[in-house]
Amino acid sequence: MSDVMIRVPAEVRDQLAAVAEARGTSLRALMQDIAAQTLTPEQIKERADRTRAVLAERFGHEVSEEESAEMRRKMREATAAHRAALAQVELLP
Repeated sequence: MSDVMIRVPAEVRDQLAAVAEARGTSLRALMQDIAAQTLTPEQIKERADRTRAVLAERFGHEVSEEESAEMRRKMREATAAHRAALAQVELLP
């Protein structure tokens, strides 16, 4: 296993350390978990292609590019709303 040094602002380091502590794990293990759960653009495309194939094969529905674009837009909106809600919770006393 090789080591990597990543420079981040102190507040980011402190946030990651707090998350690791809350999970009862090390910062190293937390970073490994984050990396394992974060998909590359290629992996996202592969999953989307597999999902399209399943929808076509099992349900006879061909997903159009317009449907895909609309779903991506909705997901971006949902993610932004989720992040905004989390920010509001963090502001509460």
